[in-house]
Amino acid sequence: MKGIQIERNFTQFVVFAEDSILSALSKITANQSRLIFVVSEAGILQGVLTDGDFRRWIATCGDIDLNQPVTAAMNPDCKSAAEGTSAAELATVLTSRIIALPLLDSHGRIVAVAIRATDGLQIGNRKIGLGEPSFVIAEIGNNHNGKLEIALQLIDAAHAAGVDCAKFQMRDMSRLYGNAGKSDDLASDLGTQYTLDLLERFQLTDDELFRCFDYAAERGLIPLCTPWDETSLDKLNRWGMEAFKVASADFTNHALISQLAATGKPLICSTGMANELEIRSGIKHLQQEGATYVLLHCNSTYPTPFKDVNLRYLDRLRELAEAPVGYSGHERGIEVPIAAVALGASVVEKHITLDRSMEGNDHKVSLLPDEFAQMMQGIRRVEESMGKGGERSISQGEMMNREVLAKSLVAASDIPAGTEITESMIRIQSPGQGLQPNRLPELIGRRLPTNKAQGDVFFPSDLDAPAAEPKRYQFAQPFGLPVRYHDIKTFSQSSNLDLVEIHLSYKDLEVDLEQVLPDLQDLGLVIHAPELFAGDHTLDLCTADQDYRDHSVMELQRVINISRDLRRRFNCPDPVLLVTNVGGFSEHRHLDRSEKLPLRERLIESLTKLKTEGEVEIIPQTMPPFPWHFGGQRFHNLFVDSEFIANFCKEQSMRVCLDVSHSKLACNYLHAPFREFLNSILPFTAHLHLADAKDVDGEGLQIQDGEIDWVQLFELIHLHCPSASFIPEIWQGHKNSGEGAWLALERLELSARQSQPVSLAR
Repeated sequence: MKGIQIERNFTQFVVFAEDSILSALSKITANQSRLIFVVSEAGILQGVLTDGDFRRWIATCGDIDLNQPVTAAMNPDCKSAAEGTSAAELATVLTSRIIALPLLDSHGRIVAVAIRATDGLQIGNRKIGLGEPSFVIAEIGNNHNGKLEIALQLIDAAHAAGVDCAKFQMRDMSRLYGNAGKSDDLASDLGTQYTLDLLERFQLTDDELFRCFDYAAERGLIPLCTPWDETSLDKLNRWGMEAFKVASADFTNHALISQLAATGKPLICSTGMANELEIRSGIKHLQQEGATYVLLHCNSTYPTPFKDVNLRYLDRLRELAEAPVGYSGHERGIEVPIAAVALGASVVEKHITLDRSMEGNDHKVSLLPDEFAQMMQGIRRVEESMGKGGERSISQGEMMNREVLAKSLVAASDIPAGTEITESMIRIQSPGQGLQPNRLPELIGRRLPTNKAQGDVFFPSDLDAPAAEPKRYQFAQPFGLPVRYHDIKTFSQSSNLDLVEIHLSYKDLEVDLEQVLPDLQDLGLVIHAPELFAGDHTLDLCTADQDYRDHSVMELQRVINISRDLRRRFNCPDPVLLVTNVGGFSEHRHLDRSEKLPLRERLIESLTKLKTEGEVEIIPQTMPPFPWHFGGQRFHNLFVDSEFIANFCKEQSMRVCLDVSHSKLACNYLHAPFREFLNSILPFTAHLHLADAKDVDGEGLQIQDGEIDWVQLFELIHLHCPSASFIPEIWQGHKNSGEGAWLALERLELSARQSQPVSLAR
């Protein structure tokens, strides 16, 4: 059975009798419980208003006036229970029909609201439970050794590591120990005497602790503290602590737990030093008290031998707890907490120190700041790696490799349209750009819809009607398609393209243009520089490696020279646009703002070395946070956020190619409004790549298959850069005679038609 949660902070569940119906409805919407209790000024229960009560009131009343007092619509026959009713009794009343129950004192005043416990809880702005990132606590404890300065430094270190919470401990020594906490009590045994000596010397004052809590909150951390006694609990509660930690030593202290539960605040309880019978008893008590809680598996040995950690107990503890579980670690190293997260720990607690050689036994099992940061990185990577389960899909990186390494069904010989396909007409061959080999049975016996030459790939359109076919399109802006040399004639003759964007490979740099483009093309032109050059060289104009950067400049100059030649073979009187990725990668993480500055300066220096002769305009491409390249996924740092892009364009008098798929992914990653990004960058845009996007790395999706508002995009294009050209850049959109590209243009045309001009004031 799920536990019963007693909400003692119940303001979200009540309105006063004189409040309006409209006000009551607003509170019902906010508390998401479909009801509100009505009380007098003295807090005495008057009735309840549920969704059903409101509907019944509407059906019976004449004129609907939502400004009437809520008493006009409420039901005065409201079920309740007395304060102190056991959880078991409350559970028999709380049903799918009665989802919340007011608990009343002897005067009929509401003192709490009982609801069924959920699978999670919330501390501050952080939800804790299934599907949420692990709530990571940096246990400072007494590792400040009684010095406020060290305590503040530890908070800074915890913040830099990326934790959620900084935790301390508070004790009233005179109340906590029978000898008033005196370490010179000769009757104390050795262990107690040692501990008391440390606590006597290394405690912060109450005011110093409160200063730490305030400072942690200022740094964006949730402050947390373990009260070791009733006096400390009262102080912390009056300060406004949002939750409490229960030490392992107090998990069997039911009296203290009752006092903690009475605050109505969530409890994070360690279970070290408790056997399973005691754990069961503690859980029962927590549920009887209506507490909201998390249980932490813990071994209270300092340090804990790895053989005693027993992480598999997390599964057992979760079963017993009927609540989220986590892990509090005292072992050496960072591996065990990371493993705990992989096993479903919703909370992780680990000690932090500035120096393991400092006096005190906690230091020896604590992580140094850089180690804590490594642990946090490992935890977040594991969380990301866990995924969402469910049906398996192919990742973007796998799609790229599948195209190259997998196999397709291809024509073994020339096959005329209308021919009934037999197995002998098909062979299996790389690359994997068409139907996978497992779909062979679907092809056999079908009539071929179009001619196939030997070696041509079979596509889904050979099984069903093609998704789209070329036609004449109408756009206010110049538009075209991405092409290789061999595509130009076919695609330009199929539709009314204004331009083509030639995507060069490093092999194309060796091609004799007289052979592939002997005639003048009646088309506009955009060129996309290779990302990869011979010798596995990825273009990077920003790297600190001078030789590598010089080589990148040399390769890009070759592209510029070829672009000048190509310009003269197209209807391109203006400087030809050259789209390029300028580099700025990192292998392990994104760089912070200060680390990006040298990259920016090196980029500017590299650009000054390039000679365009006024015939080529270099337009850097906006980038996603996790770009895919032939070498795998990396971290990108330049031309990702709008502030950098806009400032760079202003200062260097440059324009960009706005890849809307890339930039939507960047906005998703940075939690930045995409419309604001567009308003900032479109005025600096010379050319656009159009494809849809999803999450943080789902790039190149078909139009309308992702998250982009295409009607809004065209409205903003009309406003900021009406003459900018564009191409659809759909992943593998060129396959099957450009089927994906034609479908993209068809959908873009509809969105452009639906768009309306907007003003700068909008």
